[in-house]
Amino acid sequence: MTRPGDGDRAEPVTTGGTIAVANLHAQVDGLTARVLSALPPTPAAPMSTGEPLVLIDLLILRGHVLGRVADYERAAGLAGRLARGAAGDGQALLARARTRATFHRFAEALADLRAAERLGLGGASLAAQRAEILQATGAHAEAGELHRDAARRRPDFATLGALAVFHAERGELAEAERWFTEARQRYQGTSPFPVASLDYRRGLMWHGQGDRPAASSWFGASLRRVPAYAPALGRLAEIDTARGDHQAAIGRLRPLASSSDDPGHAAALARALAAAGQHSEAGQWHGRAAARYDELARRHPQAFAGHAADFRRRGPSLDPRPCDDGHSPPRRQSFAAAWPYGR
Repeated sequence: MTRPGDGDRAEPVTTGGTIAVANLHAQVDGLTARVLSALPPTPAAPMSTGEPLVLIDLLILRGHVLGRVADYERAAGLAGRLARGAAGDGQALLARARTRATFHRFAEALADLRAAERLGLGGASLAAQRAEILQATGAHAEAGELHRDAARRRPDFATLGALAVFHAERGELAEAERWFTEARQRYQGTSPFPVASLDYRRGLMWHGQGDRPAASSWFGASLRRVPAYAPALGRLAEIDTARGDHQAAIGRLRPLASSSDDPGHAAALARALAAAGQHSEAGQWHGRAAARYDELARRHPQAFAGHAADFRRRGPSLDPRPCDDGHSPPRRQSFAAAWPYGR
């Protein structure tokens, strides 16, 4: 197996993660103000797509990095309005497909992609989103062919990273390691987010294999790149809890559960607190997670109903395993489509 720094010709040089998160907040705030001021008076009225499309991408990115379901919801609302108000625009349909896939509305997302194609939209982003949906729905042969074709046509960070993730999810470790290393070496950007995401996905592969040292190494590399990166924080806390280091897990999870509206983090904190004997606070976080799961299951049943049922079934368990299948809902976006600036 490969650890951070092994086999890489050079570590990618990127902007500091704390600065990048601050810049992301500023970009979202600035664009939100401009987009809201330019919205037409009625939801169905025509609207321009330029800045709203950028804002949708930034909201999805911030939702992923910081664990904010509300950002995914804002992106979905804006994408829906954009698709209605920019009839005939394939890019608007692609944006709506991305947000629908985020909440596991896969059939509707594929319908949007087909409609975008009929309007003449093609290219790498559309193919990457289709591959991700096919992968999520178990159509691995078709998804793999799309990933391999993209990597042949344009072997860059985004396409090679997506190919690595595809092999990782199938348990094909040698192939995945090869492409993870190659993707990292191809990175040309300065944003830390794509590299942090790639390292996290590599850690998730080893975590699924039960190799905690390798998983911890890659999750740690992700956090060194972006200290606030919520998925890696959550997974490292899970490893801490499994090792019996409940205070370390609590130290990671308490600020994360306070800043994130993803109930998985509150549930994990409740388990860590209960394991540490802090039952009163554990009960508070368990109740908070239960209420949030129920709320999200009502609004987004495809993405959250199963997780909410699993959470209720287990109750205030001390079992350190997460209440998910390896992907905290909403499901992470297509790797290639998510990092266009990694090309």
